[in-house]
Amino acid sequence: MFRRSLRVLSAQILTALTLTPLTLPASAQEQRRPSHCIAIADAAPGLEVLHRANWQAPLPQYSVGIHYIGHASFLIRTPGGLETVTDFNGYLGQTTLIPDIVTMNHAHDTHWTEAIDPAIPHVLRGWGEEFGAGIDHHLDLGEMLIRNVSTDIRSAYGGTEPEGNSIFIFEVEGLCIAHLGHLHHEPTDEQYAALGRADVLMVPVDGGLTLPLPVIVRVTERLKSSIVIPMHWFSGYALERFLEDIDESFVIDRRDGPFMTVSLRDLPARPTVVVLQPQWLTDTQ
Repeated sequence: MFRRSLRVLSAQILTALTLTPLTLPASAQEQRRPSHCIAIADAAPGLEVLHRANWQAPLPQYSVGIHYIGHASFLIRTPGGLETVTDFNGYLGQTTLIPDIVTMNHAHDTHWTEAIDPAIPHVLRGWGEEFGAGIDHHLDLGEMLIRNVSTDIRSAYGGTEPEGNSIFIFEVEGLCIAHLGHLHHEPTDEQYAALGRADVLMVPVDGGLTLPLPVIVRVTERLKSSIVIPMHWFSGYALERFLEDIDESFVIDRRDGPFMTVSLRDLPARPTVVVLQPQWLTDTQ
């Protein structure tokens, strides 16, 4: 508990003293360092994906741990101890874990919450304070850089909220990990370019609540990620349909559990869909 408190306090001090603000004026944006998600494209021939059974286990050097919590929530861990939860809705399971960073989207309340523990140092919302204004995140914590690409969402009564959600990108240990969120339209060419090369792609495959499966397959094939992790599936039917539609382009790797580790040097030689089984976090795992 003392170590956790010390780490959270250190992160808060570091943020106050050294970090670039989450929303930056244009002049500051021009000074950002280039995203390595584009720079390292096609620069990582690989052998195999590493995997472990326990989300709490120490991670090998230069690797990232990914645990599928459920719905659209993943825990992303670094060897240095940073812990990020995607599409955080306030519940992680029977655990005392306090993430260092949470990201949220507000298409539905299963992807966000207003009940934020004040001990969480960094809360990144995928929408702006004003309707349709969008938001621009660029959080550089040294070991991990988190940025976003704003996307439109369907709003109530058939309308559209411009830039109401975000694709979040996590640049860590040389990897580019992209979480498509509650995506409601195929990205534009400009959005594809801003996203860059995603080594690991978390993609919703519900078949309609986000996007129809043919569109999701097209997005997945265009991004050409080394690892694709299906999410936002509520029945075996939707998942199996996605796997059937994608299996000519991707190897299918079904896992029995929710956790895997991956490193840049060990990316699979062929693009691979890795099916993880969702599981709440517990401190006894």
